[in-house]
Amino acid sequence: MKQSVKKVAFLLADGYEDSEMKNPYDAIVENGDDPVIISLRKEDELKGKKGTITYVSHLAASEANASDYEAVIIPGGGSPAKLREDPAVLEFVRKAHERGIPIAAICHGPQVLASAGVLRGKTLTGYSGIKDEIQEAGGAFVDREVVVDDNLITSRGPQDESVFIKETIDKLGVSAY
Repeated sequence: MKQSVKKVAFLLADGYEDSEMKNPYDAIVENGDDPVIISLRKEDELKGKKGTITYVSHLAASEANASDYEAVIIPGGGSPAKLREDPAVLEFVRKAHERGIPIAAICHGPQVLASAGVLRGKTLTGYSGIKDEIQEAGGAFVDREVVVDDNLITSRGPQDESVFIKETIDKLGVSAY
């Protein structure tokens, strides 16, 4: 029996960690699902830190409706610092969280979760440099490859991508992984 295609939102801005976008994005496509890139503006050309890979956003966060998606992925790098400044991005994340939609954030990605105010009482991981910020937002920070707490999936960085991707795809349901 073929699984139904699931829409997966990628929250992205310039300066993302290239592999933290490319590898989960490719895995979502391989899994037969539909990745949708949401950024600050529609049709923005977005470049990674290394500048070797670019993506074009499908929607501005202000146009996106969280209930249209089965999961949300937030790559790290410099992208989350830009995303967290946009009220529409934060509202999108809050709505997804309220609906229990899986939200997967890697490296600096949890900064968006902290700014959206969804970490109180949650255990998570991320890039070690954001530990204090996570704790100030009410989350418990642990140093592990991947942490799943309810609908939140978090990982430390590129070294943990394979388990991050597996947990994310598993949360989506039927998987090729």
